[in-house]
Amino acid sequence: MTTPNILSRISLFAAVSAVMLVVGCGKDETPASPGIQPEIINNVDNFQFQVTAMSNYSGTLQYAWSNTGAMAVIDQACAVSAGTATLRLLDDSGAEVYSKDLSQGGSYTSVAGISGVWSIKIVLSNTTGTLNFRVDKATP
Repeated sequence: MTTPNILSRISLFAAVSAVMLVVGCGKDETPASPGIQPEIINNVDNFQFQVTAMSNYSGTLQYAWSNTGAMAVIDQACAVSAGTATLRLLDDSGAEVYSKDLSQGGSYTSVAGISGVWSIKIVLSNTTGTLNFRVDKATP
């Protein structure tokens, strides 16, 4: 193999690697959600979600969240003017430990579950309004 061919292959490999690196650096936690742009903080033992100016949106958003505890405290401060919005938490085994209409404001505690990777599901049906909630590891 000649030197120009080797250099050409190395250049091609470098270019492909650079493109893959840039593509891989996107937000992998945010599902594609046309019509809404949620702001999300997803840390171990703390998850925060906010979306404003949602208009007649339907869909299910799901996030993996790491909870080192067996329970969670949920603070809901939403303003749903139309449709429905439900928050569901499933523990590491997939068991539902919390389900509440997001139009109900307040602070709530999940039932006990298994620590690990929990699923946070937001189920929206023709929802209009603002959603704002946080989920934290419950401390005994």
